[in-house]
Amino acid sequence: MPTDLKKLSKEEKEALSRKYYLLGFALLPFVWLVNVVWFFREAFFGSEPNKKIRGYILRSLVGLCVWIAGWTAWIVIYQRDRASWGAIGDQISLSAPKGVP
Repeated sequence: MPTDLKKLSKEEKEALSRKYYLLGFALLPFVWLVNVVWFFREAFFGSEPNKKIRGYILRSLVGLCVWIAGWTAWIVIYQRDRASWGAIGDQISLSAPKGVP
């Protein structure tokens, strides 16, 4: 797979963007970020913006934002309430903090 998108045909770019979009559903939101970064110009700028790629980019961006919002919410809730969860809070911790919060 070439790393230079200029060497790919329109159909190959669409197929690659679609693969990245679908791969993001395998709990790999970083792939959605790569998809957005690599194909943003192709989808929105240039002489002929590609509407198929634009759809994959917009959905990848939405998925990435939802993933980031969910992850951020979990981090905030965990950091704020872990101590009140008692033993379960300690069991799901990778390192058990010592002391009283």
